Amino acid sequence: MGGGILKPQQHVSEVVREKARSNLIIALESSKNYWPLPSPPLIDPDFPPIHPTNVDNLLEKTLDIFDAELLIFERHLESIVEIMVPYKMSLTQKPFEEYEKWLINRKEEVSERILFAICTDWFSRSLDEFAPDTERWWIAIFMLNGLCQKPHGQAVHQGYHLLESIALASRPGAWHSTKESGPHEMSWDPNAKVPRFGIVVHERGVESALWLMDRLENSEKNRRLLLIEWIALLLERQELVVPLEIGKKMLRAVDDDFVEIPIRLTICLPRLLEADLEIGLKLLEKLSNREEISVQRGLADVLTRLFRRIEWKALPYLEKMLLSTDKTVLAAASSTVGDIRFLDEDLFGDKLSELSRHPEIIVRRNLVAHLRNYITIFPNDERGIFSTLWLDGDEVLGIRLRELLLRLEEVNTECFALVIKRIYSKNSSSLQPLWDVLDVRRGERTILWKKYLDEGGKLPESNY
Repeated sequence: MGGGILKPQQHVSEVVREKARSNLIIALESSKNYWPLPSPPLIDPDFPPIHPTNVDNLLEKTLDIFDAELLIFERHLESIVEIMVPYKMSLTQKPFEEYEKWLINRKEEVSERILFAICTDWFSRSLDEFAPDTERWWIAIFMLNGLCQKPHGQAVHQGYHLLESIALASRPGAWHSTKESGPHEMSWDPNAKVPRFGIVVHERGVESALWLMDRLENSEKNRRLLLIEWIALLLERQELVVPLEIGKKMLRAVDDDFVEIPIRLTICLPRLLEADLEIGLKLLEKLSNREEISVQRGLADVLTRLFRRIEWKALPYLEKMLLSTDKTVLAAASSTVGDIRFLDEDLFGDKLSELSRHPEIIVRRNLVAHLRNYITIFPNDERGIFSTLWLDGDEVLGIRLRELLLRLEEVNTECFALVIKRIYSKNSSSLQPLWDVLDVRRGERTILWKKYLDEGGKLPESNY
């Protein structure tokens, strides 16, 4: 925003503030249904907390504090404006008019950001290790529960951040942990002894976090889906998985009538298997028994990740998916067949041979991607997979296989010879599309290979 060239004008501030207050009332009214509130994780022994007894009084108190903290509102508005408003707007002929119009058109998003920022401030005061403000705790948790109404926007990431802060009984943004680096990062040093700073859960904080999560779990569908979004993020925090009963919540959620929830659970499944294998396998079984095609598609999409985590235990689910009537599931499953080679190479070859005769063309086409590995393991192609697919008759499959054969001719003439001899013996004329392309690229090779097949000539030497 060019160092504050465009600051919130009075009119904009009033419009946004009115919208924020209106949305706050809606949030608090919805939160009234979830009473009583959990106790604060941190307390000052000199000032024991007094649990509010009247929800309407707490609502009025929250609004009074919101109205009184005008300067805090303005500070948050200015900060959010700096983030949201495009810099180019300051370069227009009428920057202030355009700026004002742009902001007012987005007053819903701006007000949402402000409310979460205010809520974060209140949690910061209530979770101050040295001087916890328990009065702010009541209005903060009351407000947060009301704000968490949809599975997108600030409710996902900022809501999750506040949930973590509650579980840790630590001010938002005041705690951190260092993730472990890996070989995928340029800075990774396998021999380095880098200290790892983990996070420590707080017993009463966990109780309060569970209260909030339980409220979402037993609410309407958008709040239940928001909980799953939080769970997806929580699975990245191994220290929180067990205390917050993530696995148990996922097992209960898998039976939800709102199909978007089990779909989202399929994406979370691989991480759960890492955190809790036993519960993860139970979730996998329940997901596989869901009849909705969208759920099966989601499960098929993570099949490769399942093979990497549970190996042989993933095989029955691959077999089940290969029996599906849905082409999307079949496509994903057949693309995953290559993972079998890490378990058993012979089984990998046998499965390719079986699928080379699959009735669905999408399955047969996808097998080509696995043939490089197959021919490396089985250079003689005793199963005749190449010839079976080449004689399939599908044009797309033929083009894909032809490019693979042309590359094979370059790098391994002996293997190429075995393959084309098998094809030649079954249908010599079927090799013409291969010769047509090879003739354009390396015409002399075409002559040598035809002599080898037709006249029993010498095996052409490799060019490499």
